[in-house]
Amino acid sequence: MNFPSNIFNSHSKQDGDFFLGITKILGFKPKNLKIFKKAFLHRSANRKDEDGNPMNYERLEFLGDAMLGTIISKHLYNEVPDGDEGYLTKMRSKIVSREHLNELGKDLNLIKFVESRIPKTHFGDNIHGNVFEALVGAIYLDRGYNYCEKFIHERVILPYVDIEQLEGKVISYKSLVIEWCQKQKKSFKYNVYEDTGKDVLKHFAVKLSIGDNVVAKARATSKKKAEERASKRAFFALQDKMDKT
Repeated sequence: MNFPSNIFNSHSKQDGDFFLGITKILGFKPKNLKIFKKAFLHRSANRKDEDGNPMNYERLEFLGDAMLGTIISKHLYNEVPDGDEGYLTKMRSKIVSREHLNELGKDLNLIKFVESRIPKTHFGDNIHGNVFEALVGAIYLDRGYNYCEKFIHERVILPYVDIEQLEGKVISYKSLVIEWCQKQKKSFKYNVYEDTGKDVLKHFAVKLSIGDNVVAKARATSKKKAEERASKRAFFALQDKMDKT
């Protein structure tokens, strides 16, 4: 692979290493390295551009989210000609779910490029999906739609998108539990209770009650995650009953 002759002269060795690492992930050479460096800049780094605007990956994440949704929508539209709007929306949600994006970011080991004042061990799982979306946004700004589509096709669609498998993939155990409770006319409640754990990162503890019984408990770094984790445990504990209804 031929690299620009001035890449190692005009940038530090660190930038040269970054260029090589990103090129390997992308499968093509970035034109504007600054855009890609911003895709891994956490807000804790407290950087500003020449106009005094905050500089971090969040705006690129917003753009990447939109591009990812558009390209996945186009793929599903072409691949499933008999799928109605509801089906296509549900399938897209499964592909671009936060859990799936986090897996993509982890598989590419994107966190190694993140610049932050916070130790990387203190980040939650969502950092992986966030920077993946930011990377997609950077590709679009640097190279345009066609390169963005090519990257998503090779890094997301080919290795991960299997329509039949996705049809059976659960994206929210909480939704399944709530739907079952409503059909069975059972009351349910998620309660946050005191967490005495000594983790460095704050955790939330949640109890899921159905009727008068606590059916599952879980801990996580956010209330939403703890509720989903408790719901998953409840789903498997009640699966026999749910399958019969």
